[in-house]
Amino acid sequence: MVFESTVYPGVTDDICAPLLESYSGLKRGTDFWLGYSPERINPGDKIHRLETITKIVSAEDDTSLERVKAVYGAIIEAGLHIAPTIKVAEAAKVIENTQRDLNIALMNEISLIFDLMGIRTSDVLAAAGTKWNFLKFTPGLVGGHCIGVDPYYLTSAAERLGYRPDVILAGRRINDGMGAHVARKLMKLLIQRGGNPSAAKVGIFGLTFKEDVPDLRNSKVPDIVAELKEYGVEALIHDPHADTAGAEHEYGLSLSDLSKLSDLDGAVFAVPHKDYLDNLADIVARVKPDGVIIDIKSALSPEQVGSGQTYWSL
Repeated sequence: MVFESTVYPGVTDDICAPLLESYSGLKRGTDFWLGYSPERINPGDKIHRLETITKIVSAEDDTSLERVKAVYGAIIEAGLHIAPTIKVAEAAKVIENTQRDLNIALMNEISLIFDLMGIRTSDVLAAAGTKWNFLKFTPGLVGGHCIGVDPYYLTSAAERLGYRPDVILAGRRINDGMGAHVARKLMKLLIQRGGNPSAAKVGIFGLTFKEDVPDLRNSKVPDIVAELKEYGVEALIHDPHADTAGAEHEYGLSLSDLSKLSDLDGAVFAVPHKDYLDNLADIVARVKPDGVIIDIKSALSPEQVGSGQTYWSL
């Protein structure tokens, strides 16, 4: 029995094994054996696929490990990495996503600082990225069923051992607050524009947790919608990949036809789907000549917006 789900170190041995014995009536080490090989997948990525990514494998004994290696080795072109224990393999997976979460949190925090300084973060990153060892992460919303969730597995296990993982938790707090920050920034810019911001017509382009996938799990775009609602603004949401029933079920949100997102006072370009990137001029044209455009992933350049429009990006 090989587990692939992300867990904190010890779950396979300490939780899964006793449950399997209890419900199956079988005995570990006699009737079944355990292995762990964490899933590595990047939804929407056609280059980094199951067979082209090195696979970590582990098992409870040498005989089981040989069987696990034979199964995965038959399909994994990139090769296998043999972890010495199941716990090591579990730990490797959980820190992969924790590291990415922290790197994005750093980018989000510096974007908050640079915004106060009046500096465009993407310009800073383009300059810093010319150094050979600069890690090219960018600010943004951290959603999905992995990166925004998995660090808590590790932090909860650490706290049970009496250690408070301040750095990891700080990163989580920053990333979890970005949706509300984006909404508040939009409202400030609408106020500066004049008029009644609570009466503004706002459109949000994109709802899924990342570009070019239909997955809505743990998307942070609903955080933007919820914060705008606190200001009395009911945003119109469009997403070419999201399922209408899924959006209603998961978040109680209704999706609008693209035709309704026009003559906008404000727009949030939240998820850079290819459908949008191929028609950036159309998105800009849907915002009033004096409207506000929030570009979370810096998909646009300031030169692409109208001279009277206000543009802001993380």
